[in-house]
Amino acid sequence: MTARVDEILSWYGSDNPGTLTNLARLMNHGNLAGTGKFLILPVDQGFEHGPGRSFGMNPPAYDPRYHYQLAIDSGCNAYAAPLGFLEAGARAFAGKMPTILKLDNHDVTQDEEDPTQAVTGSVEDALRLGCSAIGFTIYPGSAHRLEMYETLRGLAEEAKAVGLAVVVWAYVRGSTIKGEMQTAIDLIGYAAHISAQLGAHIIKVKLPNDKLCLEPAKKVYEAQNIPISTLTERVAHVVQCAFNGRRIVIFSGGDKVGDDQLFGEIRAIRDGGGFGSIIGRNSFQRQHDDSVKMLHQVQDILTGKVQ
Repeated sequence: MTARVDEILSWYGSDNPGTLTNLARLMNHGNLAGTGKFLILPVDQGFEHGPGRSFGMNPPAYDPRYHYQLAIDSGCNAYAAPLGFLEAGARAFAGKMPTILKLDNHDVTQDEEDPTQAVTGSVEDALRLGCSAIGFTIYPGSAHRLEMYETLRGLAEEAKAVGLAVVVWAYVRGSTIKGEMQTAIDLIGYAAHISAQLGAHIIKVKLPNDKLCLEPAKKVYEAQNIPISTLTERVAHVVQCAFNGRRIVIFSGGDKVGDDQLFGEIRAIRDGGGFGSIIGRNSFQRQHDDSVKMLHQVQDILTGKVQ
């Protein structure tokens, strides 16, 4: 156990030894083991966006086992997916890769202005499949957000009681929040803080832009000259919003982009004190060898081996 991992575990003083062991398992696996940095492969996009849209550009990715192997080959800390994908490979890959069961999901067969998510897995499923953590998505800004907060609180309590860690996807969405507002710095920081208040050990948010959405917050940001002009500054502020950096905050990889943009974002995450990234489409929508090479480069940037 490295000093950095020990330090991070010390932030979660209310948790039982089982939960701390699973957090340590996530931090001590893969190429980033012991650094306190994270690179997680999430593959919920087949459910969230549709299989053709997600995997059509790389047909081997239709097979759930492909993603287990990609996470192993690239040295990720963990692999996160909904129930069906994990069930399809859990026996073959048992003990080879820490896994996170995403307990809720949403589809795009309807275009709801105020989305919510269906609970599609259970804490019992996560235990049965040997997972280290559960994952859950909330939509701060949606008309259904309060029900989602209540559901998460109950599932987090259940997960912690049996020694599982809790990972929260916090996406700002809703009928009154459009376009660039969904990644406004004040709302992304708010989403990270809400996630921490609801008991998340690891928080996933999108990279923020420099817009300010909520007028009362805007007045404070401007009066106090809170630095948000660069992506590095905005990453640092989001981490600050998560209990002054005492909760693990990782950032979404988003839509598939070119290497220059992706690596620039990873540098901003590193330099802003972010804990890492959770990269899905930018990983599995590439050919296997190209993806492994790219993910190794991400890891080298996060640890400072590559500037």
